[in-house]
Amino acid sequence: MRIAILATNPDLYSNKRLMEAGKERGHEMRFISIRNCYMDITARKPEIHYRGGEILKKFDAVIPRIRPSLSFYGNAVLRQFEMQKSYMLNGPIAIGRAQDKLRTMQLLCSKDIDIPRTGFANSPLDTKDMIKTVGGAPVVIKLLEGTQGKGVVLAETAKAAESVINAFKSLKGNVLIQEFIEESAGTDLRCFVVGDKVVAAMERRAAEGEFRANIHLGGTGHKVKITPQERKISVAAAKVVGLKVCGVDIIRSNDGPKVLEVNASPGLEGVEGATGKDIAGLMIEHIEKQVTKRK
Repeated sequence: MRIAILATNPDLYSNKRLMEAGKERGHEMRFISIRNCYMDITARKPEIHYRGGEILKKFDAVIPRIRPSLSFYGNAVLRQFEMQKSYMLNGPIAIGRAQDKLRTMQLLCSKDIDIPRTGFANSPLDTKDMIKTVGGAPVVIKLLEGTQGKGVVLAETAKAAESVINAFKSLKGNVLIQEFIEESAGTDLRCFVVGDKVVAAMERRAAEGEFRANIHLGGTGHKVKITPQERKISVAAAKVVGLKVCGVDIIRSNDGPKVLEVNASPGLEGVEGATGKDIAGLMIEHIEKQVTKRK
């Protein structure tokens, strides 16, 4: 098969592993930079051109790994591949949903999947009441456009929360306010879903003095055994958003597991290192099965 990885940086661990895993299984792998693509949008013969004048031939499958900062253009390129009838590991609609944190939270709630109590408002005049709505301080404030734990702040008091929210608002940032799950003690779970099952899971532990457990912020990943309920809601969350492959972040609370986020382009380094599993290989294997079904 001809498989394309649509991303921005060929040197990232995840992209390199996917290239290796595909080649090991005898596939023709090609890294396609989103920024180097441009499109000829026609009814009968939609084409994707590549910098230098190359017209890209149809791929059997495309693995998109689109940064939120390139969401609009990346999904436009992905739709063009979709018009050529390539199999999408994750489609543009599902990726768009996952990259919109607010939309994801609303979708999860619509299917009775628990999340931390969450508030969203437009005006700073509603800040005080919104803090009360989620249970009062301390609260977690999340910039909707943030990734990898960036733009996430823990406000210990209502006054501090008001200051942070109003500062984000003055910079035209959109923010969510969520209850702080104190009993999680700086840990969360990353459940890696491929197809209709969780293929690996790790517990992420925050660095000392930090409440965010993201690996990019100094957190560490450890193999963990998840409960049947955590497995079930991970698969359900992926299905609700429409993703075939994703990382579902869960926090353990006294009220049971709650979904924090659904990531459409989860990194492989942390989870492969923590679990010893060939996640890249499982993703390629999933593609093989789905492309065979289509044929």
